[in-house]
Amino acid sequence: MNIRSIFNRFFPPACLLCSARSTRSLCRGCLADLPWHRQPHCPRCATPTPDGQVCGACVKHPPAFDRTHAALAYAFPLDRMIPRLKYHGQLAIAPALGECLAEAVASAPRPDRLMAMPLHAARIRERGFNHATEIARTVAKRLVLPLDIHNARRIRDTPPQMGLKHDARRRNVRGAFDCSGDVQGQRIALIDDVMTTGTSLDELAATLKQAGAREVSCWVVARTLPPGG
Repeated sequence: MNIRSIFNRFFPPACLLCSARSTRSLCRGCLADLPWHRQPHCPRCATPTPDGQVCGACVKHPPAFDRTHAALAYAFPLDRMIPRLKYHGQLAIAPALGECLAEAVASAPRPDRLMAMPLHAARIRERGFNHATEIARTVAKRLVLPLDIHNARRIRDTPPQMGLKHDARRRNVRGAFDCSGDVQGQRIALIDDVMTTGTSLDELAATLKQAGAREVSCWVVARTLPPGG
C-alpha cells in the first residue's frame, strides 16, 4: 500500500462541488448536473445552431481550425470554477475540468498530439502555472495521448481578451504565437478552458497550419453561448 492509498483510506477524496466522498474530483451527481454542451451546434466552432449545421460566421469567415469539441456550456458552476483556477491558483480544479473534457472527446477522432493554449512567459511567472496545460495533463492521461508543451509558444504578451470586441480580439492576438517543432502532416488537438469568439485558438491553429499541421481541432472545457443559447 503506497502513501496515497494510506492517505485516501483515512481522508477519502471529496467532490469539489458538494464535498461528498468521491473517487474522482467530481461525484456522479454533480457531474450529471453540469451544463453539458449537447445541443445541436456548429461542428466548426461549437456555437449552437438549429440543426447542427455550420454557422453563418464560419461560412463567411472559416477559421483555421477544422472542428471544435466543447464539453460544457460556460454557465454555473463553470463560471465560478474556471476563474478560481486561472486567477486564484486553485489547481485542484484543473483535474476536474480535464476529466469532463476527456469524457466529452472520448469518441472524437484521435489526434497525433495534444497542445495546450500557451501563455507568455511573463504571464506564467506571474501566475506560476498555465491553467490550460494543467487541464491538458489530465486529458492526456485519461486518453493516453502525447502532450506537447514545448513546441507552441506565445511570443507576444498580449492583454487579456476579456471585454474586447471580436475585431479587437483578432488584432490583439495577431502574430502572438510561434511553432518551433516539427508538426508536418500532424493532426493536433488544442486544449483550452473557454472558447468565446475563438480568435486565440484561430490564430494558434493558423500558426500550426503554416508550420505544416494537417488538421487542427479545438478541445475546450466550456463554450460561451449567446443569450438564450
